[in-house]
Amino acid sequence: MDLSLKNKNALVCGSSAGIGMASAIELASLGATVTLMARNEEKLKEVLKELPTKNNQKHNYLVADFSKPAKLKSAIIEATFDTTFHILINNTGGPKGGPIFSAEVEEFTKAFSQHLVCNQILVQNVVPRMKEAGYGRIINIISTSVKQPIDGLGVSNTIRGAVANWSKTLANELGAFGITVNNVLPGFTATDRLDDIVANASKKMNKTEKEASEFMKNLVPSKRFAQPEEIAYAVAFLASPAASYINGINVPVDGGRTKSL
Repeated sequence: MDLSLKNKNALVCGSSAGIGMASAIELASLGATVTLMARNEEKLKEVLKELPTKNNQKHNYLVADFSKPAKLKSAIIEATFDTTFHILINNTGGPKGGPIFSAEVEEFTKAFSQHLVCNQILVQNVVPRMKEAGYGRIINIISTSVKQPIDGLGVSNTIRGAVANWSKTLANELGAFGITVNNVLPGFTATDRLDDIVANASKKMNKTEKEASEFMKNLVPSKRFAQPEEIAYAVAFLASPAASYINGINVPVDGGRTKSL
């Protein structure tokens, strides 16, 4: 099975921490030259030091804020001027939680821009060179909510569903060019965002954070939270040549928590 990403370039969004960082490390370990992307330059510099270089890769980073689509567009246009990105990992922090009924309209428009619009900007700028190379992997790290909406995450459920449908449509359009588009759906994963979710759950349940955490773990057949690298393994496989005929799918990596097939 060919998992080598030698001579492949990967752009990994949201890679200053969590699942994005873990994905960048795993792609680099398979031989890819990685360009990190996030808004915090200091964190990016630290992650850059962690990336494997067994194939003498020259990793780098781009500073971009997904709340500013115009600046993101300028950054990616400049980056793709002389670089072919064979792999694009779309990964953006989720919108704040809360019931959908009480969400402000601005929360939807902000989330739509940061997730779907920014994904579109990146895709439109990396795909032409993917087509020329005859190899492309677009992997969107979304949420299990695209299969089963999660209580208390109204805006996120809505926007994640939109991204999943955008992705499926894109997969249909790009498959003939050797480009696949797939979604990885993380479950409860040990990241800063999960810490916030646990903290909010503890308040609602009137329990300690430890009790809330144990309650949430018991919702998962595996009885534990995922580590970021466990999500990254799925991302790296889908980015590899071995996944060339996997296209347009949602892959839950959630320990079996999602009830639907």
